[in-house]
Amino acid sequence: MTSPTLTSHPATTGCGALVEGRGRLSEAVLASLRTGLAPVYEPKAVQSADPWGEDLQLALYFLYELHYRGLEGVDDSREWDPDLLRLRQGMEARFLDALRSKLSNGPRTVQEAFDPLLVEPVDLSDSLSHQLEVAGELWQLREYAALRSLYHLKEADPHVWVIPRLTGRAKAAMVAIEYDEFGAGHADRIHARLFAELMKDLDLDPTYGRYLDQAPAPALATVNLMSLFGLHRALRGALVGHFACVEVTSSPGSRRLAKAMRRCGAGPSAEHFYAEHVEADAVHEQVVRHEVIGGLLTDEPHLEPEIAFGCAATLLLEDRLAEHLQAAWHEQRSALRTPLG
Repeated sequence: MTSPTLTSHPATTGCGALVEGRGRLSEAVLASLRTGLAPVYEPKAVQSADPWGEDLQLALYFLYELHYRGLEGVDDSREWDPDLLRLRQGMEARFLDALRSKLSNGPRTVQEAFDPLLVEPVDLSDSLSHQLEVAGELWQLREYAALRSLYHLKEADPHVWVIPRLTGRAKAAMVAIEYDEFGAGHADRIHARLFAELMKDLDLDPTYGRYLDQAPAPALATVNLMSLFGLHRALRGALVGHFACVEVTSSPGSRRLAKAMRRCGAGPSAEHFYAEHVEADAVHEQVVRHEVIGGLLTDEPHLEPEIAFGCAATLLLEDRLAEHLQAAWHEQRSALRTPLG
């Protein structure tokens, strides 16, 4: 009996674009994707790479994108290319080790991880969404949306990967929440579609992956984290922790961002995207904590430290991105690698 042969097709419609590399690893991945040959790199390049840096994060982003809509001109069969997977595995280990090391003293229980998030701080001066609400300028909202588009134009997609790995209450609740995220049966209400309309209001290009070349490493890392957790069954607890963290923190942050969009006259669709999340995610927060997390802990109680880790890792990377944006904007300069037109 002969093994079935996969039909090769280059990715075209709605896929991501290949942008220039930012170092040895991303350039090796690019060369491999463009030529169809195995990536050429030195193992020590992976071992010595900055886990937070531009090179490793862009290389990971390229490889993860093969599992979403693909990359322009790259054959779909490269998704499971063993040489690319071997390189990805090494970079993932580098990234994951850095996260675990940084959070070695982090929360170990769901209560420790989530209780602080359930009470809004009295002092919001360090909050990025609060700063945008009270003093953000339109150009800053445009930059924020351009960077967030790398996630929001695939919103909810990474979290779907956990559904086959759940059972009972956790699975049923996760599907219910994702049903809302994907428009409850209405294509025009898919949250990714709503974000594309937000981008149009802000005079941004809603093409999938359009602002990849302008996104710095802290923005890439927030997206890569979801893909890392989503693609590994062993990290299903961390993915649930990530998902829960997003839902728990979304409603108050979205309320502030809706006010920022309204104050700056960004447009009705820009305001609507965040206003929609205020109500929806307030409901989702309850479901994800009591049913998704509660159900998962009933079935697999040993995953509690991983759920806590997923939440803590999410906050860590969101804080790193916020610090990057705040530092640039404080100096009245663009937080993107190249400013928007």
